[in-house]
Amino acid sequence: MQIHGNVRRIGLGLLGMGLLLGALQPTQAQTWPDRPLRVIVGFGAGGSTDIFARLLQPEVSKALGQPVIIENRPGAGTTIAGALLTKSAPDGYTAMLGTSDIVANAHLIANLPYDTLKDLQPVATLVRLPLAWVVHPSMPSTLKEFVAHARARPGQLSYASPGIGSPNHLYAAIFMGIAGIDIVHIPYKSGAQAITDLTSGQVQASLISTAQAAPHSRMGKVKVLAVAAGGGKRAPLLAHVPTFVESGYPGFEPGFWIGLLVPAGTPVAIVQRLNAEFTKALRAPEVDARTSELGMEIVAGSPAEMAELLRTDYESLGKIIRERNITVN
Repeated sequence: MQIHGNVRRIGLGLLGMGLLLGALQPTQAQTWPDRPLRVIVGFGAGGSTDIFARLLQPEVSKALGQPVIIENRPGAGTTIAGALLTKSAPDGYTAMLGTSDIVANAHLIANLPYDTLKDLQPVATLVRLPLAWVVHPSMPSTLKEFVAHARARPGQLSYASPGIGSPNHLYAAIFMGIAGIDIVHIPYKSGAQAITDLTSGQVQASLISTAQAAPHSRMGKVKVLAVAAGGGKRAPLLAHVPTFVESGYPGFEPGFWIGLLVPAGTPVAIVQRLNAEFTKALRAPEVDARTSELGMEIVAGSPAEMAELLRTDYESLGKIIRERNITVN
């Protein structure tokens, strides 16, 4: 009887501990946040993601009643930032503004220090950046003419991207497959370097954001042949430029997203609060106006919608990486 009594007391003790641990998460969510929120950006200062992060910073800080600290951790196609995030405590005080790059990395980088679909918890897809096919002024003036020009010169033309595995690179590879053209890929360390060589004529084409393309187009440094605004609509920054759909490529709408992620295991209530505050910040007049100037399309999706986006991108980008044997070496 004594043994059974001890077992019963141990069982009740374990049950009590389980109930206590179960109660901790709601309590933690109720008191959150009581210190600053750190937002990791996997790119250097001055890039699109960094500018976007600092645009949201004051609005989110005001809503949470705590400072929001932007921490730039560039390198390895956002892998450094992703590893830092996944090593952080899942307590709602560390988040990351990630891009489509994080999905491609799962297929490009051997021994990735985290599992993209298991260790990163989606919070919200915030904006989408449509991409534009731009060429040097010496090239043909329509996409149809450029494709014919490239087909007649297999392997003789080149296109620039801000790096192997970047959305710019992968969607350009997809387009080449659709269009039946062979153009040499020249990867750069940054988008700025890629555009510099494009405008100087060292490469003939590139797939870049509409925000990057618009000013260079106005100065006559590039020709913009097609854009990829969502839903088949033209991009406001380049309203005179036809879409890929209008140019004869239905269903091809290349672009990349910026979204918020936290470590897996972050309490659901905190994830929901982060989603609410970051998506609400997008509607602030100054943020809304500036994102439009940057050519960003507001998405403001739910955690479930972002999770689905990660899964579909994981499959589609992985497929093109395997088919075209793309590696980072």
